[in-house]
Amino acid sequence: MFPRSFLGGLQLSVDVSLLPNLKNIATRLRIESIRATTAAGSGHPTSCQSAADLTAALFFAEMRFDPEHPQHPLADRLVLSKGHAAPLLYAAWAEVGFIPRERLTDLRQITSDLEGHPTPRLPFVDVATGSLGQGLAAGVGTALNARRIGSDYRTYVLMGDGETAEGSVWEAASVAHHFALDAICALVDVNALGQSQATEFAHDMEAHRRRWDAFGWHTVVIDGHDMAAVLAALAEARATKRRPTVILARTLKGKGVSSVEGKLGWHGRPFKPEEAVKAIAELEVQLEPEVAPTPPVPRPPAPPAEPTPGSMPAPSYRLGEQVATREAYGTAIAKLASVDTRVVALDADVKNSSFSEKFEAAHADRFYEFFIAEQAMIGAAMGLAARGAVPFPSTFATFLTRAADFIRMAAISDVNVKLAGSHAGVSIGEDGPSQMALEDFAMTTAQPNFTVLCPADAVSTERLIGEMARHHGPMYMRTSRPKTPVIYDNDEAFPIGGLKVLRQSPHDTATVIAAGVTLFEALEAHDVLKAEGVSIRVIDVYCIQPVDRQALVDAGLDTGRLITVEDHYLAGGIGDAVSRAVAEAGLTVTRLAVDEIPRSGKPDELIDKYGISARAIVEAVRR
Repeated sequence: MFPRSFLGGLQLSVDVSLLPNLKNIATRLRIESIRATTAAGSGHPTSCQSAADLTAALFFAEMRFDPEHPQHPLADRLVLSKGHAAPLLYAAWAEVGFIPRERLTDLRQITSDLEGHPTPRLPFVDVATGSLGQGLAAGVGTALNARRIGSDYRTYVLMGDGETAEGSVWEAASVAHHFALDAICALVDVNALGQSQATEFAHDMEAHRRRWDAFGWHTVVIDGHDMAAVLAALAEARATKRRPTVILARTLKGKGVSSVEGKLGWHGRPFKPEEAVKAIAELEVQLEPEVAPTPPVPRPPAPPAEPTPGSMPAPSYRLGEQVATREAYGTAIAKLASVDTRVVALDADVKNSSFSEKFEAAHADRFYEFFIAEQAMIGAAMGLAARGAVPFPSTFATFLTRAADFIRMAAISDVNVKLAGSHAGVSIGEDGPSQMALEDFAMTTAQPNFTVLCPADAVSTERLIGEMARHHGPMYMRTSRPKTPVIYDNDEAFPIGGLKVLRQSPHDTATVIAAGVTLFEALEAHDVLKAEGVSIRVIDVYCIQPVDRQALVDAGLDTGRLITVEDHYLAGGIGDAVSRAVAEAGLTVTRLAVDEIPRSGKPDELIDKYGISARAIVEAVRR
């Protein structure tokens, strides 16, 4: 053991006997990354080579995990934010024995889960990465989950220096400092080279340090190929309390292979077979004699049992009572959290409008305020969900579009995130088009595994919140700004994939399909037409994805005409969902939707001006 006092002034020590073994492991990781990418004919071997020493130190000297059970709930977590270095991650799991080493050359094959960038198809991957700038936010979520369950497990996020140009990194850095997350450690592989040129700060380590210092992080600068320095930095990070730590590791892209080391033009370029042979031979010469076996990876303790969720109390609304669904949302998630300790809530500085403040008042220890940082909020929700929490992140629906790429990656990760967007559509009124989410359904229904909900009243909102907690997978609920009357009994059930037929007769001449605020326009149109002797069927399609195809086809065949009406743009919303559902039955759909950029005005004026009012529905039926 010897001191490493140059790192932050702390008297830290390193086990010298580990160094030859760890250096050899790093070399083997480089070799396997080259073999795998050459066999695949694509990939990023030089990006793997720069981070190999950091990875070897994490896996074999720092992290506490179970190599046989990667999803152990108390294990330390690694988020590979620089997802293009996936072969390095796979090689590390082969080194601990979880992946057969001979399978590493299956990289990028359609029959293999060793994909070009990691996804949770592999049990040691919590969230999909590869869209750069997202890993740190996910790491914030996994660290918050450790706090939720009272665990001392740590979260490590391995990043590239190029991705620190992404604003989402600094959103996450800010909130990690705000939450005083000393259980998270970022390791930045500062290899100075991006895809097309040198990175913004290249090897100016003081410039990197100043940025992280400015965000309140404890910052350690090291030579990322000095194994003793890596171990000392990790020990310093573990000893630092009440603030997150970043290790800025100066590295060389292509480290260990002289023909590519530190050279441009090799990003995303595998070695040709003859080049790989020479590169591997050069690396094999660097292997050192080992004086003692590498100690086994330390295992985490046995996990405690998560309490079994109880039954959510039934709603208690009165028929006709005026309640905005956004307010019912806040009531519902607070009630849900009382019977399910997995439930957490996140918000982006609109808790008094989304009504998530009701959750905070009842469960402050499970409420996380992200301020105006929607990307960090959704990324953290992904990390929380990956570790067993059931997160409900909420903001105005229009601001969720800022996090569209995070939502896309949540779908790829298939994590159990429950998004909520309020203040959607022209029905919000005077705030104008910048505040009117008119593409939120399109954004979420574009993801094949997303469930998309739009309740119309308080009862359906509460019931659907309960369904969201029971249903695994990414989900989105749109809630409304205007108050709407309660139309359902408190004991009404709302299964995922269902709909409700609210008006029906043997003489219906058309079916009007709506959700949310436009359902009440459809009901008003029904009454106007009924007074004229015309009957229409009215359907509440509260679940837009998956939609109840058979019920819609039956309605179309019974009435001959299908009309959708939605407070959403024409593309990607209810009209598209219904049209896809009934197309094979030979049915067509008349779609009423907002078909131009709206303007400010009174809600009723806007609903009428943009053709989604009761009057517009009546005219469509008459036509």
